Amino acid sequence: MKRMVLKTPAKINLALDVVGKRADGYHTLETVFQTVSLYDTITVTLFPHRTGEQAIRILCNIPWIPKDERNIAWKAVDLFLKKTGCPVGFDIYLQKYIPSQAGLGGGSSDAAAVLYACNQLTGAGLSHAELCEMGLQLGADVPFFFYGGTAYAAVGEEIQPLPYLGDVSVVLAKGKGGISTAAAYAAMDALQNPPHPNVPEMKQRLQAYAEPKDLAPLCGNLFAEVTELPIVQKLQQEMLARGAFASLMTGSGSAVFGLFPSQEPARKCCSALRKVVPFVAQCKTIPHTFYAI
Repeated sequence: MKRMVLKTPAKINLALDVVGKRADGYHTLETVFQTVSLYDTITVTLFPHRTGEQAIRILCNIPWIPKDERNIAWKAVDLFLKKTGCPVGFDIYLQKYIPSQAGLGGGSSDAAAVLYACNQLTGAGLSHAELCEMGLQLGADVPFFFYGGTAYAAVGEEIQPLPYLGDVSVVLAKGKGGISTAAAYAAMDALQNPPHPNVPEMKQRLQAYAEPKDLAPLCGNLFAEVTELPIVQKLQQEMLARGAFASLMTGSGSAVFGLFPSQEPARKCCSALRKVVPFVAQCKTIPHTFYAI
């Protein structure tokens, strides 16, 4: 029995814009991604010759997480098996710490790590480019997790790594409500002349090794224009009032992140927010993606 255990990080979007919509209904995005040190733990176990309906089995520490073809990790294994034709099966155990419906990319990070582990355990020899292409079939954010760190993406196109933002203290918080990505896009389509974040300018400043604080005016998320969860704005206000130099909803929501100048104000902010919402985590920006342990 061959097994691989990986730590899979969350991500935040330092800036996120919806720049168009294709004829097939697919939205085109522009964003700057950043991985942070909040992790799921994924255990991938190879079972030779276990094929058919029993080829894929998903287990998870959270009871309500789907454990069938609705789970993106299941889809990742299924796609890998169809791509390679390997006559094997896999057990995937998901130890989840990254909340769902949060915009933190937990499912996408898990899916990328699963593809990587399947490739390593079977010796299938898929290239980095092939894994990224497969990841894109699973979700727009998945290819980023084959890079990690700080990166620019016009989603649907190649990821462009950027100079690492540097170690920045981060607070993540999420209220009880979640945001459906499909509903968020539908609401986005109804906006008239929304304020678009300047993602290209942030990209240029990162390429020029700007200080994190200097990026604060460029942090923006078009999805924040359509969220109807008051807790999102409340969390942003609380973080800024407690020393964050930037605070923003990440992805299509509903988690909010704050960037802090040091660990101490971040720690104090966490303590205060734990009285307000069920999920709060203190972490930091990191220059890497998933890794084996």
